[in-house]
Amino acid sequence: MELLKRKIEDEGTVLSGQVLKVDAFLNHQIDPVLMLEIGKEFSRLFAGEGVTKVLTLESSGIAPSVMAALEMKVPVVFARKQKSLTLTDNLYVERVYSFTKQQTNEVTVAKKFLSADDRVLIIDDFLANGEAALGLANIVKAAGAEVAGIGIVIEKSFQPGADKLKAAGYRVESLARVASLDNGKVTFLNNGVSEEDTHVQLV
Repeated sequence: MELLKRKIEDEGTVLSGQVLKVDAFLNHQIDPVLMLEIGKEFSRLFAGEGVTKVLTLESSGIAPSVMAALEMKVPVVFARKQKSLTLTDNLYVERVYSFTKQQTNEVTVAKKFLSADDRVLIIDDFLANGEAALGLANIVKAAGAEVAGIGIVIEKSFQPGADKLKAAGYRVESLARVASLDNGKVTFLNNGVSEEDTHVQLV
């Protein structure tokens, strides 16, 4: 998705060879015009999958998920990381390790929001080691529902997440695939070929 790649070039920041910061438009400040285009692209990619729900993880996945669900005209469910006084039982619970935050969270979804009739599109902002997406997929399976596919805004292709998800039998569609963050530069992966970009500098 060229619009997203250009946004990463212009406003992303490489913090290390493992971490790309995109808080200017995705996970702190949000660019709603970009999110709308991302939603349209996910809707297009998964148009034939019979999606009945979109499932994501709070909070960075919510904006692209809402836009995709708006296009698909289906509800969004987001797994909570924080404990809630109003959400105490009848829950699906998974432990999910965050590569970026280097911590494990218990994530929960109320059982009433997923059923065996659902075909669920999982959407997440980043794909690194695949732990978040696998955790959400486990919740879908616990509900007796089907995973229609996994949509990723930014995939770090140099980490094993995509291969792990595909090996588990899931369809994965990533809108921007990063081949490398070495030397403070973003290199995108286009059809399996690296395309070096030098606009984003290490700070």
